[in-house]
Amino acid sequence: MSAVDADGPRPPRTRDPEGTKAEILRVAREEFARLGFHGARVDEIAARTRTAKRMIYYYFGSKEELFVRVLETAYEQIRMAESNLDIEHLEPEAAIRRLAALTLQHHEDNEDFIRLVALENIYEAAHMRASPEFAASNSPALTVVERILEAGCASGVFRKDADAVDVHAMISSFCFFRVSNRHTFAALFGRDLAAPELREHHSALLGDMVVAYLKSAAPS
Repeated sequence: MSAVDADGPRPPRTRDPEGTKAEILRVAREEFARLGFHGARVDEIAARTRTAKRMIYYYFGSKEELFVRVLETAYEQIRMAESNLDIEHLEPEAAIRRLAALTLQHHEDNEDFIRLVALENIYEAAHMRASPEFAASNSPALTVVERILEAGCASGVFRKDADAVDVHAMISSFCFFRVSNRHTFAALFGRDLAAPELREHHSALLGDMVVAYLKSAAPS
């Protein structure tokens, strides 16, 4: 056995390893979203990125680990947008509307994100549960909602029993449905929910629904 073999695989020869990894993740995201985990092929990802297949395995270990990393980066994108949302100067109602509008726009602009999430639900979140990164990386989603709810409760605008997970689910479910079910909904009712001209209408509708709940009286 050679010294190289004994020491393990040599690092791939590239002048921009981070750029290469980013390109692999971008193409892998498209392939997994289009064909699913089992349908996507590492050979095709390597061909599209002009990267040796062994380099993909060197960077990511396996096809499954590559898929997990694709999921992680997909969630990191929306979480970063949420964390950078400038709402500190807004009243609680305006802040929750801004968050809802951000989520709606992100989901409409990133249909592959919707497909990946739907796919992972088919697998019962097996890949996400196996990754310790998800719990930590997705906490900002609730932190932003919690800050808004705390401000709203403190000012007497929002009901005091409002739960951040409930509100997050309300916003996410509407935003997700209008993209994930756009084709079946259009076939049934002749309306494309994700049509760009409906974005402002749906943003206002979603904001109205969430605010109406948050301003409603808590059950006795």
